[in-house]
Order: sequence, then structure tokens, then C-alpha cells
Amino acid sequence: MSIDDKLNEMGLVLPKATDPVGSYVATKITGTLLYISGQISIDAEGQLIIGKVGKDFNTEQAYKAAERCALSIISQAKKACGGDLSKIKSCIKLTGFVNSTDDFIEQPKVINGASDLIKKVFGDNGTHTRAAVSTNSLPLGVAVEVDAIFEIN
Repeated sequence: MSIDDKLNEMGLVLPKATDPVGSYVATKITGTLLYISGQISIDAEGQLIIGKVGKDFNTEQAYKAAERCALSIISQAKKACGGDLSKIKSCIKLTGFVNSTDDFIEQPKVINGASDLIKKVFGDNGTHTRAAVSTNSLPLGVAVEVDAIFEIN
């Protein structure tokens, strides 16, 4: 089953892979590695998911925001691979950032939203290394941001 078929079967719709608004590129391929710049939490209607985890969002809500970041990562990967997700050999690493209160300690549970989705979509090829980091602020005030490194064929 293709990745696109799997996404359809799971009822997942990829958001449009947008161009960055800053002085960087959304993706970069070097050798067999595909780097994907941080994807911020945006809901299915295209609205930013803004706020602090531990104040405005609980862990479960932030987990869902991290899933949205993962969908944007997959969308960027698809664009970088010329629309062919079968070129993804494996996910190497995700780095997740959580805009949270000083006392919030469940960053790994939040970023599991992105990790779990990548694993469900890519199967064993979605198994990856990871970092989950707390921060006092993220661009545009979003709750979560995740970047990725993939190995491609």
C-alpha cells in the first residue's frame, strides 16, 4: 500500500506545503538526507494553534497540535520528493519544541503526537530518534513546532 493510500485510509488530509516567510528554505536535500525546517502548529482550517501548553492547552490538546506539525512535515516531504512519498526510506530524527509554562514537564508526551503519526504513516520506516524541548516562546506564539530529517532513495 502506498503512503498516499495509507493517508487516505487513515482519513488524513495533508495541508498545503507552504513556502517559508523568512530567510530560509522549507526543505533541503544533501546526499540522501532530506531536512525539513520547523513546521508550526496550524489547524485543519489553516488557523495557527496559539498559546502556552500548561496554561492554554493541556497535554492531550498539545499532542494534537504536534500531530498537525507532523502532517505539515509529511506535506513538505512530499513536495521535496516531487510528489512521491515512496522516496522516503526512513525518518532519522524529529526535534520538537513546546511553548510551555515554566512548570510544564510533559514535553515528551506532547511530541509523541508527531512521533506517533510519523510511525503510523511510514510504519517501521517511521521509527526515529528525537528531542523534545520546552521553550518560553515560539514563532507567532504557536504552541508546538517540529522539524525533521529523513533518509530518501
